[in-house]
Amino acid sequence: MSDDTIRLVTIGRILRRRWRLLAALAVVGALVGYGASVVFPPRYTASASVLLPGQWEERELLTQAEIATSSTVVDRVAAKLGWTDVSGAELRERVTAKAADGNIITISGTADTPERAQRLSDQAAQQFVDFAARIAGGSTGSEAATGPEALRKKVEETDRRITDLANAADPGRTVESVQARTALEKLRTSLEEAMTKLDEADPATDKAGMVVMGPAARPTGEAPPTRMQLIVAGALLFFLLAVIGHLVAARMNRRLRTEPEIAAALGSALLGTVDVPDDRRAHRPEGGSPRALIRRLLGVDTRWDIPTPQRSGDEAGRRIRYGRVCARIRGLVPAPGRLLVVVPDGDEIARQAAGQLVAEAESDPLLRVVEVSVDRPTVPDRDSESGALVVLSAGSWTAEELAGIAEACADGRHEVVGVVVAGTVRARPTRSAGPSPDDVTPALAVRGPATGGSA
Repeated sequence: MSDDTIRLVTIGRILRRRWRLLAALAVVGALVGYGASVVFPPRYTASASVLLPGQWEERELLTQAEIATSSTVVDRVAAKLGWTDVSGAELRERVTAKAADGNIITISGTADTPERAQRLSDQAAQQFVDFAARIAGGSTGSEAATGPEALRKKVEETDRRITDLANAADPGRTVESVQARTALEKLRTSLEEAMTKLDEADPATDKAGMVVMGPAARPTGEAPPTRMQLIVAGALLFFLLAVIGHLVAARMNRRLRTEPEIAAALGSALLGTVDVPDDRRAHRPEGGSPRALIRRLLGVDTRWDIPTPQRSGDEAGRRIRYGRVCARIRGLVPAPGRLLVVVPDGDEIARQAAGQLVAEAESDPLLRVVEVSVDRPTVPDRDSESGALVVLSAGSWTAEELAGIAEACADGRHEVVGVVVAGTVRARPTRSAGPSPDDVTPALAVRGPATGGSA
């Protein structure tokens, strides 16, 4: 696993080098979101408000909101609406209620059309008010409404009877009549106080007088998530997943990037590093299959996780670096011996670097280039070579793959005498005329199966 910190420059590199792939995945995500909007039809939500007069605590309001969405109330709503295509369980999921400021319960209903959503919310609010009034009255049917009124009539009739008795009594001529009138007045006062307390204790006069604050407004837009929201969410989700996938792949990348790590994996010494002008078209793998064309169209045929090539010196400076490496190679090869240059198959940067080394050593032909497969590396048996020189690019191969190349060299009786690491640079205009060294084709490159060796 790579220990490199994921920085904004890494994300910027992904966006810059993989924008075609990211755009294609965003379009795919938008299509998936559109398909989801077709599978799940649009919904509309309407809301009706119910006013609760009197003094209410917060927990009491929450209780009333729970009552508004209870199965008893919703079942009454379903019976009133008579919708055959919606079950009671599904209707309970479509009705919601919440307590708002000012002793208001907002009841919302969701349906597949604006008209049905409006009817659902209005009916839910009305059934909630009726059910709450029945609970507060402590009875059902006409008894809840006629009981207190009948009691008041009885009290009024008793009060009139007391007045008649008081008028019929002897108006204060005897002690008994005065006592009787006093007792009747006390009875009248007690009845009036009892009725006053009854009116004050009647919950229907305080908290049961709920009022529906008008019909619900017909919705004009879809309820979230709308079709556009699903499309945007799908595109954004696929885009983010693609970026995260690139970051995870970079985090899990085990390719060796530093020269000491590469030399240690091959068990040899580093002879130097050389520069290859950055030419992405030249570094792309060859092939004209449909899969290769699609990869090229999406821009995934080249790696994105390599750093941006730095600007190098001119052609003369690059020749100096190659010349110094060739000088070190000559110091390793006893005359008139030569070295086998091993290049991993598919490493276009290393192949160009090996070709440049052959061009620099053209007057002293001591290098023979072979390309070996990394999956099953096979190196030709030792002939007149004095060892093997491995040329490869940094950040392209894992330690296991390089160890396999070293083992293949050992099986062919070649000792890995050195390692040359190639990297890309942004070339500057050349100062001198003449053919570019990059245009020189290695004349001694060997491809294909070779005799001897082991896999």
